[in-house]
Amino acid sequence: MTVYDEEDMVAAVEVSQKNTSSLRKWGPAIFAAVGVLALNAALLGPTGNKIPALTERHLAFQKLANERTAAVLEMEFDEENDRKVMGRKLKKLDRSLAREDDGVMEYTRRRHRMLGDYTHVDVSGDFSTFGKWSTTVIYFAYWVFLMFPNWFLPIGRPGIALGGGLTMVVYRFILLSTGHGPVFDAEKVIIMEPLFLLFGLMLTTIYLEKMERGGLFDKLRDSLDDGCRWKRSAKIMTMSTLGSAAVMNDSIVLIFSAVVVDLNVRHKVDNSMPYMLSLATTANIGSALTLTGNPQNILIVSLAYDDIGWIEFASNMLLPVFAATVINSTMMFTYYAAELFPGSSGYGENLGIIFAGKKTPEMIAEENAYLAKLAAARDDSKFEDSSGWSLWSKLQVVVCVLFLICFASGLDVCVTSIVAGAVLMVIAAYKRQHYDPKPDNIEYDADGNPLPAKKVYDTNGNEIEPEEEELVTESETTLTEVDYGLLMLFIGQFLLIGSFDDTGVPQTFFNVSMGGCADQMAEGACVYWFVMIITILSNIASNVPVCQMLAATFPYASPYEWLQVSFSATIAGNLTMLGSAANMIVAFQAAKVGDRTFTSERHAPFGIPSTLLCLYAGTFLLATVHFSPECSVRLGECDAEQ
Repeated sequence: MTVYDEEDMVAAVEVSQKNTSSLRKWGPAIFAAVGVLALNAALLGPTGNKIPALTERHLAFQKLANERTAAVLEMEFDEENDRKVMGRKLKKLDRSLAREDDGVMEYTRRRHRMLGDYTHVDVSGDFSTFGKWSTTVIYFAYWVFLMFPNWFLPIGRPGIALGGGLTMVVYRFILLSTGHGPVFDAEKVIIMEPLFLLFGLMLTTIYLEKMERGGLFDKLRDSLDDGCRWKRSAKIMTMSTLGSAAVMNDSIVLIFSAVVVDLNVRHKVDNSMPYMLSLATTANIGSALTLTGNPQNILIVSLAYDDIGWIEFASNMLLPVFAATVINSTMMFTYYAAELFPGSSGYGENLGIIFAGKKTPEMIAEENAYLAKLAAARDDSKFEDSSGWSLWSKLQVVVCVLFLICFASGLDVCVTSIVAGAVLMVIAAYKRQHYDPKPDNIEYDADGNPLPAKKVYDTNGNEIEPEEEELVTESETTLTEVDYGLLMLFIGQFLLIGSFDDTGVPQTFFNVSMGGCADQMAEGACVYWFVMIITILSNIASNVPVCQMLAATFPYASPYEWLQVSFSATIAGNLTMLGSAANMIVAFQAAKVGDRTFTSERHAPFGIPSTLLCLYAGTFLLATVHFSPECSVRLGECDAEQ
């Protein structure tokens, strides 16, 4: 495989950008941001003077919530038994309690303990003013470093994130020693499940790719390949959207980012951004459809006071996700029209190409070259040998199908992914030991005749018999290709975000910015300001901690309110480079082959307008058409309204 020449590729992208005016590049983002502010100002008033007063329904809800919380706090509990039953895993909260007679209060008590002791502990009051704001300054300094790593020393994001995390640990200890801050529970803020999941998926992906030529990985790549650029982008978006809804966005991106990068290398594209954005953005959008599509959705379903079923979740999200998909795809074909429709004269001709099958001379030439390359490959005997489904390809398919079945049946996805990788590792090791040709270590002379093995003697002149050649192990080969730097990046970010959340600044920002909408966050015009605040917080403090914060702040939020949180926190991942793990994974995979064009500066001009349009269109549709109740059934709020 030919690898990108990094300098030539970056230079080509820079030339392309120079030909694009600043207004053409940043105009849509500026227009979208101004439009959002204008919309909210029109709905709520420039100073929030149009925010409606609380109705009797809101006051009744507050009364019920306060009474329920007070009753729960008065209940007696056994600390040791609680920790034994609940542990630190959200999934150990037994929701079946609430379906039993008199079980609602015990369920609520355990959930209150979980939110108070295991999910979110408010220690912001233990900071001094100096400790709180100095910690915030350190966080935002490293946030800028991570957003724009090329502006500073060539350390790379993993090194910056890990350095920032260790800086937080040391600085929080200094604050503790000087009386300016509380203890920093670094172990608690490092969420192990995403790390286990990423490791297992990387292991699985590597063995799918490396086990054999013409295997499952190559077949996946060929299924997305096309001589037409816009069709290749459309295939990537379709696969990413459906796959993320079915499995999980990080899983799909981690598996297919290597495929997309390989396609970019194969076609020697000058600008890889539209193809990588096609994968990353649609993975986030598609994952919003189901409650298993991303980590924050799984967390929300665990934290929600009322039950939210899989079908209920998907039926509510179907229309917003479909609208977001159409908007994002349209913007992709519009913003990157020059790359995806070579030789086209404008938007009208692009529509004819998509819907009427028209082609420009440049597109015809590219397709002919692509078909000629395929024909030459079919004539290659090696290609013929690898074009079918070998035993090893079939085993790969079996392992992947079993992985999906285990995931769909509710088994732990972390364990499932690691086991899948381990099984593929054993199969690959067996294949290499018993079926792959042995390496030829015989040396030959200029005429091609084999040379006798060199004899080695000890100091006494005795010949040393050659030892049996040791087998090369998986630890020395494939396991070294796991991207441990990506794991370091997430560990560092967990430490940075965890320390920042301790200060209470995100919570304060939410309460101050929401103003009078805080008690009616997903109702009426307030919902549009609410989703904007969630989007900002998700890009600053990450979406999972934001969901944890909201669960502790609004423990009795209705299913509809949680759906709005889920949609906005998920779509928010497309706003900036650091908005989602999918963006970081794609950037890492591209960097492995020298493609460093997927940066924050190049992501933002497309990400900002696409995200804001998808966010507000989807929010409007979800607010207009939803099937989940706007009240808490378990709290008794719905009964009070009747």
